[in-house]
Amino acid sequence: MMYSDFHIHTNFSSDSETAPEWQIVQGIALGMKTICITDHQDFDFPMGDLDFLFDTEEYFRIMPQLREKYAGQIDMRIGVELGLQQHLGHRLEDYVNQYPFDFVIGSTHISRNIDPYYPVFFDGISVEKAYRIYFEEELSHLKQYNCYDVVGHIDFVVRYGDGGSKIYRYERYRDVLDEILRTAVEKGKGLECNTGGLRDGWGHSNPTKKILKRYREMGGEILTIGSDAHEPENLGYGFNRIGEFLKSCGFRYYTTFKKRNPEFHLL
Repeated sequence: MMYSDFHIHTNFSSDSETAPEWQIVQGIALGMKTICITDHQDFDFPMGDLDFLFDTEEYFRIMPQLREKYAGQIDMRIGVELGLQQHLGHRLEDYVNQYPFDFVIGSTHISRNIDPYYPVFFDGISVEKAYRIYFEEELSHLKQYNCYDVVGHIDFVVRYGDGGSKIYRYERYRDVLDEILRTAVEKGKGLECNTGGLRDGWGHSNPTKKILKRYREMGGEILTIGSDAHEPENLGYGFNRIGEFLKSCGFRYYTTFKKRNPEFHLL
């Protein structure tokens, strides 16, 4: 069984050169019944040469045409990965409500006005402290906003700290991570199991097994699977073994979305 990939980027994201059609064709080749393209929309991105914005009017001109072209071969959904920042206020809610997205990932890419991708994020503080700062800011975003369906790669920050996942343990951040998960459950929001960490050699998905299990123990049931692919060759990465992994975390179903409504499928 090939699961549906619900975290995919194309050249509408400023960090990808992949045409949307290439991702669709790859999804068909892999035998996926459904995919969702979720390009980056990060308003007021503060750093680097990329702005992580796309023309949403053009997005909704091109994507429905592709959906129609490949109807019958694959069910393509139209989503967005929305960058959450505290100061954006009603701007994010207004944006999401303006367009007919099938699915919205709420991701924290910025903490302390810095992308953890850049080493300066860790300047002057320990990696352990930097991780905690990130999680606390992510929690504030998730409490503030309701315009997302699932929380994107909860522990995104550990991809970039010196030592990465070697010093990262759920138990060390249990208090704030549990509050993140409790917030998601109480708001009826899901998590994503992002296989990008497996692809990039971290040895675990984002989030880790203990976090996924804890979300399930708290009553969470909404769980999407996403490769975070920016190139076709990474679409569906690790999906051949993700089903058994998620079952071991206590899940029986995974989730897709259409018109912002969850659909549940047996693993």
